[in-house]
Amino acid sequence: MIAMIQRVTNASVTVENEVVGAITQGLLVLLCVEQGDTDKQCQRLAEKVLAYRIFADDNGKMNLNVKQAEGDLLVISQFTLAADTKKGNRPGFSNGADPTEAKRLYQLFNDQCIKLGCHVENGIFAADMQVTSTNDGPTTFWLQV
Repeated sequence: MIAMIQRVTNASVTVENEVVGAITQGLLVLLCVEQGDTDKQCQRLAEKVLAYRIFADDNGKMNLNVKQAEGDLLVISQFTLAADTKKGNRPGFSNGADPTEAKRLYQLFNDQCIKLGCHVENGIFAADMQVTSTNDGPTTFWLQV
């Protein structure tokens, strides 16, 4: 599993001209499920995303996680992070999980984040979405378990 996380001052996702998820301060999480990913990996990635210390403390150091910073999550399914880009000029997506399994693990990730005490907003799995965000920093990290 892959999570591309961005520290944001705001983020929203629109589907068919309707905002379906929005946050102010927090993390925009682009989540990718790959073939062979497991429930255990999914739960570990949720724990890692919530524990990752990328918010400033009172001294301006990145020492706080999203919960300590009182931020929220906007989680978007993003299968293109599994793209094979090593050859040619067109990405291949054979590393991505089957859509049924990907949706199940995407929901498990969201459920785990909620269980761990974070407010979660979402896009719509497999929909054509327009994501808008203000990256704070800019601060972006690629996490994989």
